Amino acid sequence: MNYQELEKTAAQIRITIIKAIHAAGSGHPGGSLSAADILTTLYFSVMNVDPADPDKWDRDKFVLSKGHAAPALYSALAERGYFPKEEVMTLRKINGKFQGHPDMHKVPGVEMSTGSLGQGLSAAVGMAMANRLDRNPGRIYALTGDGEIQEGIVWEAVMSAAHYRLDNLTVTVDWNGIQIDGRNDEIMTVAPIAEKFSAFGWHTISINGHSMEELDKAFREARNTEGRPTAIIARTIKGKGVSFMEDTNKWHGKAPDDQQTKQAVEELGGVL
Repeated sequence: MNYQELEKTAAQIRITIIKAIHAAGSGHPGGSLSAADILTTLYFSVMNVDPADPDKWDRDKFVLSKGHAAPALYSALAERGYFPKEEVMTLRKINGKFQGHPDMHKVPGVEMSTGSLGQGLSAAVGMAMANRLDRNPGRIYALTGDGEIQEGIVWEAVMSAAHYRLDNLTVTVDWNGIQIDGRNDEIMTVAPIAEKFSAFGWHTISINGHSMEELDKAFREARNTEGRPTAIIARTIKGKGVSFMEDTNKWHGKAPDDQQTKQAVEELGGVL
């Protein structure tokens, strides 16, 4: 896909996110919308995956460490062809497989069950180590939130990945500046993020997390980096694409009503 096609795909993913959370009556739109461009670039331009063979041995694997952004992952997987988009509308339904946080045993394409913040990155480090031991060429990608990296377990994983020189691991930080209770800088500042990763021995790249070109180039730079893992620090906007959801914590974990859903979908170029 070219960059314009990636942008159109990201818009469709955002529309599915909004519709699914509305259908569920609960969920996390803010952090899902901010991550949509990252996931679009990974699944439609970067990662070696095949929806027809989701368990192929040498596939690349993605771990959503900020598991509450599950609507973004489900929407991206549906858009990529792992299952029909209509199924995502069963988000958070009793006895459904599309839970509020990803379940690797129920949803095709989900590589790790996540939700407890910080633990997904540790799992990704283990997966990268396993691939090295197995001589598996597949790469491991993980997405963390900025509030999530306040967790100490994150930095244990970061230290381990650098120590073992896991150059098959790429971590993207979705830095939208806002977490559930407000702005990072007011709660527990996470800046400077790139300098922290660099101090642990990582290759770091700072980009606009909504630029398909910058994202694509960053992931390819990571693939060509040898001897150390890569951290992509992606500056994003929480609630990106929906005017009344942007840059606020009010939509961290709240579903839109009927009128708000209609407006959000229209702003994203879709229809109900």
